[in-house]
Amino acid sequence: MKLIGSYSSPFVRKITIMLMEKGITFEFVNENPWLEGSHAANYNPLGKIPALAVSADEVWFDSPVIASWIEQQGQLPSFIPAEPMDALRVRQLEALADGICEAAQLIVREQMRPPEKQSEELLTRQRQKVERGLDALEKTAAQGEWLNGQHISLADIASGCMIGYLNLRHVAPNWCVNRPALVKLVEKLFQRDSFARTAPPTP
Repeated sequence: MKLIGSYSSPFVRKITIMLMEKGITFEFVNENPWLEGSHAANYNPLGKIPALAVSADEVWFDSPVIASWIEQQGQLPSFIPAEPMDALRVRQLEALADGICEAAQLIVREQMRPPEKQSEELLTRQRQKVERGLDALEKTAAQGEWLNGQHISLADIASGCMIGYLNLRHVAPNWCVNRPALVKLVEKLFQRDSFARTAPPTP
């Protein structure tokens, strides 16, 4: 089994952590889809990461889909509740954390453009998405049921990877202000071996 992705991608990190936590053996194939000559499109027609090559004929892509496939293999611990509505709540929080990552990535890419070509409107809209998303996650984390609960869930993993990406790219540097539940969550997560071993390299 091969996991195709980049060490700095929060979506790839989410899948890596799931596999590590479940003790599933895999080979990591480092592919940056933004570099010329990347082979990411050989695994995903969209040229995006992560992709999970289970065999030559079976490849899964898009991190929520891969996460579902991993859960269906039956290895413990389970990161998605068995009850359908509970599972849906956790998956929606995963989508929220992933959406914050996507907004943060757009900010990073826009800021790589020459200053005179950057769109303040785009940057403002994406920053608002990040702030609103973090506020929503804080509210849920404070409740301690589907996020920041007794047992680690996919929502926890996705949120931890998202905040790790914000820290890496210096997006929303004050995210922790007035968000004590999220601070508690990441302090707990970042102590886990799976998170420590997948910390993205400093640019």
